[in-house]
Amino acid sequence: MRHEFEVREEIALEATPEQVWEAISTGPGIDSWFMGSNEVEPRDGGTVRHSMMGHTQTSTVTAWEPAKRFSHQSAQNPDGTFMAFEYLIEGREGGSTVLRLVHNGFLGDDWEAEYDALKKGDGMYLRKLAAYLKHFPGRTSTFNMLVPGPQVPDQQRVWETFKSALGLTGTVTEGDRVRLTVPGLPSAEGVVERTDYPSFPSVCTGDALYMFMHGYRDTVVVEQHSFTSDVDGPATEQAWKDWLAQAFA
Repeated sequence: MRHEFEVREEIALEATPEQVWEAISTGPGIDSWFMGSNEVEPRDGGTVRHSMMGHTQTSTVTAWEPAKRFSHQSAQNPDGTFMAFEYLIEGREGGSTVLRLVHNGFLGDDWEAEYDALKKGDGMYLRKLAAYLKHFPGRTSTFNMLVPGPQVPDQQRVWETFKSALGLTGTVTEGDRVRLTVPGLPSAEGVVERTDYPSFPSVCTGDALYMFMHGYRDTVVVEQHSFTSDVDGPATEQAWKDWLAQAFA
């Protein structure tokens, strides 16, 4: 049985409407803060392709109004499920922008867990978008990675493990300085842009944006978007896989 859902989010961004548009409606822009690899055919009726972990989902552009409105909807699956996204951009004084997201459609039999993940995840990804636009304006990522780890029901354990990797102790607040240390990767200094216990949806270093997430069905996830040309992608991904396996063994 299918179940209708809707998630609404709104966020203020330190960017112009044009910068926000580039980030949400172009493949390189979306790759710089969202998951997977993305392609957008820039027109009404165009195709949007989202690829991740060997699977590609396509959707159709249903609204294309540059710097104002962008929406797309996936085709219906045999069980009638689908997803649709609508982004509304509103410029404000001082070169800032308010972005509104409506994410709706129909979910399948596992709808309760999926809906819970969407309610949490949509907001976290918008906060990750905010960090991208704040720290890396005009740049697009050169390496994108999403590595899922094990399922860990213990939220406090996940939180403390994330904190340890970031060199944090005690109460964590936005703006805290971090030192990212993971075996096999160069250490890096950065800052916490946002915390949503037990996740860190945005941590920024000088050349990378990270998300440490406790996600769908308690799965631990690490994402990295790098904005430099000297990243060894396979080695970086393997280092994170090894860390997740060891840290949550």
